[in-house]
Amino acid sequence: MATASIYSNDTPLDQINPSNPSLYEHDAQWPMFKRLRDEDPVHYCADSDFGPFWSITRFDDIMEVEKNTDVFSSFPAIVLGDQDPDFTVAQFIAMDGAKHDSQRKVVTPSVSPQSLAMMEPLIRERIGNIMDELPIGETFNWVDRVSVELTTQMLATLFDFPFEERRKLTFWSDMATASPEIAGDDSVTKEQREEALIECLTVFTEIWNERAQQSPEGKYDFITLMAHSDIFKEMDQMEFLGNLILLIVGGNDTTRNSISGGVLMLNENPAEYEKLKADPGLIPNMVSEIIRFQTPLMHMRRTATRDVEFRGKHIKQGDKVALWYVSGNRDETKIERPDEFLIDRNRARQHISFGFGVHRCMGNRLAEMQLRLVWEEILKRFDRVDVVGKPTRLKSNFVRGITDLPVVLHAK
Repeated sequence: MATASIYSNDTPLDQINPSNPSLYEHDAQWPMFKRLRDEDPVHYCADSDFGPFWSITRFDDIMEVEKNTDVFSSFPAIVLGDQDPDFTVAQFIAMDGAKHDSQRKVVTPSVSPQSLAMMEPLIRERIGNIMDELPIGETFNWVDRVSVELTTQMLATLFDFPFEERRKLTFWSDMATASPEIAGDDSVTKEQREEALIECLTVFTEIWNERAQQSPEGKYDFITLMAHSDIFKEMDQMEFLGNLILLIVGGNDTTRNSISGGVLMLNENPAEYEKLKADPGLIPNMVSEIIRFQTPLMHMRRTATRDVEFRGKHIKQGDKVALWYVSGNRDETKIERPDEFLIDRNRARQHISFGFGVHRCMGNRLAEMQLRLVWEEILKRFDRVDVVGKPTRLKSNFVRGITDLPVVLHAK
């Protein structure tokens, strides 16, 4: 599909539809979002495949909405598309107030600073093993061999999931976000998606039952923490599935697509690659810049709990409100030269990829640590990771995903 048929600067404002997943499949969203930030930063789309909705496109406005959970609620969903009424899951990210806070608090020890410090040597070892098995001078798909494999191994650790079956976690994560109704990804059918998620629920129910009978002493995996908490005692099966999806997707998509995106960004900005090679001490700062530039989860939805005036627009009770992180991260009123990838950017952590406020990504430090270790291990072994073909991007308005990135490695 030509990008002109997706969006044109001649498109009338009231016909702009940021939810069109083809925009993101072709990475064609940038002119549209710049125009909305400049001309209509609180924009109403009356007609889309996901129903009518508002778009919030500026950095500060997104933060303002994030802070006001009384008026802009995460319930009933955090993506534009509504769930199938016959297959509806609940999850704490799509809750506000005490229930959200208490459930989130139970699983947070898995990604606490203490847990990360204990996991770092293991993660580094695994990254090193993955890197050492990669072919030199031959084309391969970086996404599958590195990005997916590393994040899948990390997920298996966080859930204490059978290591040899770890690719099931990636499969369930992909199926959870693959839905034309939810995010515009039409790669699977509704029946295929539901079958996969029921399998996920069945497997994890068995694991839950086992962990509930075991001592939780010294164990910080997600399922043990949940199984031994009174907070989750009354959770039904669909809420359990919803929280599984949340933790699997949250532990997978951000890191996976930022690992792939970082390789692509450095290839598209060779001067930055040389800067990195000359000063590996820039890696921690570069990690934040990669996460900003990639924006792996592009939007979060809120729902208005009452009529409200916001930046001169009248938002009605029940209206969907999309917070476009992918646009806020390119807001030139907040970030200097936002369309440039600069690994030594000042205040690089000033981005909104992890959200803001009570729903800020609880695994943000884990994502940063994994990316830091990946690049430390890359620079130890390889002179360059060369991208040798066009990336294949996911057709979705939610996950800014890269599914194929052909590369060739050059040894030091």
